[in-house]
Amino acid sequence: MTHPSTPIAHSVAIIGGGPAGLMAAETLALAGVRVDLYDAMPSLGRKFLLAGVGGMNITHSEPYPAFVARYNERRGQIDRLLQGFDADALRQWIHGLGIDTFVGTSGRVFPTDMKAAPLLRAWLKRLREAGVQLHTRHRWLGWNDDGSLRMASQDAEHAVHADAVLLALGGGSWPRLGSDGSWVAPLQQAGVPVAPLQPSNCGFDVAAWSPLLREKFAGAPLKNVALGLPDEASRPGEFVLTATGIEGSLVYALSAGIRQRINSDGSCTVYLDLLPQRSEEALGKSLSKPRGSHSMAKHLHRQAGLDGVKAALLRELTPAEQFADPQRLAAAIKALPITLCRPRPIEEAISSAGGVPFEALDDNLMLSALPGTFCAGEMLDWEAPTGGYLLTACFASGRVAGQGMLRWLQAGTR
Repeated sequence: MTHPSTPIAHSVAIIGGGPAGLMAAETLALAGVRVDLYDAMPSLGRKFLLAGVGGMNITHSEPYPAFVARYNERRGQIDRLLQGFDADALRQWIHGLGIDTFVGTSGRVFPTDMKAAPLLRAWLKRLREAGVQLHTRHRWLGWNDDGSLRMASQDAEHAVHADAVLLALGGGSWPRLGSDGSWVAPLQQAGVPVAPLQPSNCGFDVAAWSPLLREKFAGAPLKNVALGLPDEASRPGEFVLTATGIEGSLVYALSAGIRQRINSDGSCTVYLDLLPQRSEEALGKSLSKPRGSHSMAKHLHRQAGLDGVKAALLRELTPAEQFADPQRLAAAIKALPITLCRPRPIEEAISSAGGVPFEALDDNLMLSALPGTFCAGEMLDWEAPTGGYLLTACFASGRVAGQGMLRWLQAGTR
């Protein structure tokens, strides 16, 4: 382990014990700064641990240009963060904690044991050894008139004085784990702009499924399909039919575009290719074959391999008269329209969009309106799909903020 350097005669307060806050704490502590880290929950890294329940996807191994493109309109800002701590650097850092990683068939990177808890335990041990003071059950309420932090613990409020402050309070998803968006009001009261928090990597509702589809197929996966927004190429993958709409990895990948269209137009129609491995022309020829005494369900199964939830969804969303025309039916199979009317509540979303815009921060992630106060992690206004991109940028932003705080403190000592 790298030991702390000569102490800097300053102390910092970090609010938030997720990946961004913990990475900033490590950066500062190893430079000799006194670090007090506060979190409202009884233990640290709760959302990080939840992300690892199904297998801790820590980052992704795809080439850097494709990796950074996942951040869409914020790719420029995230690129600057990743320049100092990209996916490869994150893997090496994890290895330094004694945790091995491997690349899955999808390109996603996982700890060898697929678990988040051993990684978090090793990390917290390193932080304690570096002198970081960890304070749980401490909720940040804003600022006192003298600029000190208002902290509440055990039904009592007290002031915390620090030479620099990092806010790493997460977004608005999964509030029961601590990311409840309660930080928005204090920041706005202090003159900091905050874009409204919205669900990201979330499911979406339709107006209503029929009782038959809902009761028989809610929870059924649609595999080996492709889904796309209007005027965009479809993406292959899979998702799940829910009682109210659709959700799953393929939907999450499109969630930003779907949400933006719902916000502007009131709804968004996505197009589902039920059989991406077959062309519309080939399907039309197969479906044109006489079905004799066979039912349409049997004909679809024999000629197109469609049954189960795929056939049910085709029935749900295709007018009856279209089944009488093989070419029109083939067109429906290749581009089945699903009209989505609203995202699922932010409390159910994997992550959130909105937050503190990069335009309110300098290159060190310090708030222009509040010198000495920095922000990092999901509370910044950016979003990314699942696949390790969210965590990688959170880690990287914490490191940049920690380095920025060091520069701020050192400049103040001259």
